[in-house]
Amino acid sequence: MKLRLPNTFVLLFAILALIALATWLVPGGKYDTHLVNGKQLVDAATFHFVDSKPQGFGALMMAPIKGFAEAGLIIGFVLITGGAFAVLHKTEAIDAMIKSIAMAHTRSAVVRVAMIPVFVTLFSLGGATFGMSEEAIPFVLIFVPLALALGYDSVTGVSIPFLGSQVGFGAAFLNPFNVGIAQGIAGLPVFSGLGYRLVVWFIATAVTVAFLMWYAARIKATPSRSPTYMLDETRRQELAIDFNGFDGMTRTHKLVLWVFAGSLLAMVVGVIKFGWFIEEIAALFLVMTIVVGLIARLDSDELVGAFVHGARDMVGTALVIALARGTMILARDANIIDSMLYYLTPLIQSANPVFAAQKMFGIQTVINFFIHSGTGQAALTIPIMAPLSDLVGVTRQTAVLAFQLGELTTPMIPTSGITVGVLGLARIPWLVWAKWMIPLQLVYALMALLLLVLPCLTMWQ
Repeated sequence: MKLRLPNTFVLLFAILALIALATWLVPGGKYDTHLVNGKQLVDAATFHFVDSKPQGFGALMMAPIKGFAEAGLIIGFVLITGGAFAVLHKTEAIDAMIKSIAMAHTRSAVVRVAMIPVFVTLFSLGGATFGMSEEAIPFVLIFVPLALALGYDSVTGVSIPFLGSQVGFGAAFLNPFNVGIAQGIAGLPVFSGLGYRLVVWFIATAVTVAFLMWYAARIKATPSRSPTYMLDETRRQELAIDFNGFDGMTRTHKLVLWVFAGSLLAMVVGVIKFGWFIEEIAALFLVMTIVVGLIARLDSDELVGAFVHGARDMVGTALVIALARGTMILARDANIIDSMLYYLTPLIQSANPVFAAQKMFGIQTVINFFIHSGTGQAALTIPIMAPLSDLVGVTRQTAVLAFQLGELTTPMIPTSGITVGVLGLARIPWLVWAKWMIPLQLVYALMALLLLVLPCLTMWQ
């Protein structure tokens, strides 16, 4: 019988049940805290055992709704952001921008040479700013035939939108769905540490571009080296890039994109200069929604319909956050969170904080195999990893970065719906893709371990 892993909801509820069971087994404990720069930090030398409060069946069943209530601000932010970006996609401005650049390759040798770096960077920017992930799936239908037309292969065509968006998501600097939420939970200013995150994003994107450029050149020189060579030979016989009468970007598309870019700039300025948090950023996205809707001449039904549809797509994420927060509520009410930190510390603690941060990355990588929601993973792990970082000499900013970089395994793991969806659309077997991804995945792992060194040495805040 084929092994089938449970979906995220089943897995999280199983974790919820295990936490409830743990409240009967793990002794209660507490650390004292002290105020440092406005944040309550754990004092590693003050752990002491206290009476535990085991959580029964009733507490287990009430945990999800309590989680929903306590995570209300984050959940509301996710729903509003999902709705805002659905309206942005409804204007078709992003699609038009990418199609316009794709058409230019037929007219310019420079564009043909620059295709991979330009498009990977664009998709990576999407992942790094507004959390582009599933949105990259439809572009496979454009980039696979485009890559074949240029003498490359299906793997190259899939990699441009898919790896581009995923590496941007994992190495994000303004992504509200992982960076923003994780920092909020960790008690950090939202989108703080922007300078080094930009460096991380640039390096991760450059590594991806360099690898794909090398691979594409190799395939163009010897097409038979491609793992999808036989499939691509059949596809080339029926190749046709159809842009369905697309005539380029309209003035409306350009205005929408300028508003989008201006909104991102306003968010950066607001966060850095005025200390904006989730409420202000959500309000900004609502303003952007209204403005782009007016520019694109969406009537009220279209605008509201798109917004509701986008928010509805985020309901699953909202429920994941609620379930994940429920696990923390059970553990907190039972007085075992500090005990879990106490017992985890020896596993992560090292003579050098660098190794501690790298162990955090390893743990987040394993967790990412089971939980692919950036927001859900943040809600589940950051409440533990943030105070744990206080105990092992790693800054909370570094702990958030270790969480992010753990998501770089998403393009390879078979439990990811995005990965399976992209490969299914491209008709590439997962085993073929996984074998091709192994070298790049090892490069990503080494890159992540090295990128965690400097934050530890400088006590990055």
